[in-house]
Amino acid sequence: MSYPNTPQPPVKTSQGHGQSDQLMCVLSHILGIFTGFIGPLVIFLVTENPNVKEHSRESLNWQICFIIYTAISFLLVFVVIGIPLLIVLPLANVVFCVIAAIKSSEGKVWKYPLTFRIL
Repeated sequence: MSYPNTPQPPVKTSQGHGQSDQLMCVLSHILGIFTGFIGPLVIFLVTENPNVKEHSRESLNWQICFIIYTAISFLLVFVVIGIPLLIVLPLANVVFCVIAAIKSSEGKVWKYPLTFRIL
């Protein structure tokens, strides 16, 4: 017999973690587009789930590298090569974050290309 106000356990996905954990994995990548490294850092610090921590770590590593690449591009503006890099880097950030979010919704960890493993 089930009572209407009885809390239900979280629905498990095929990857073995709840939908809220899967949402946190996706958010750790999507927040990187809008907040830079702050969103993934907050998720990394507050979560205890190792799967969510792994996704936020990947996103955080990419966002830190993205900041480094952008700073180098600003310096390279004086040699003209920095101008196209400043156009391509934000586009790459959006594309990489979207790909990672899609992969995380499938339960897979996507390793960002051109990323140093800082954390």
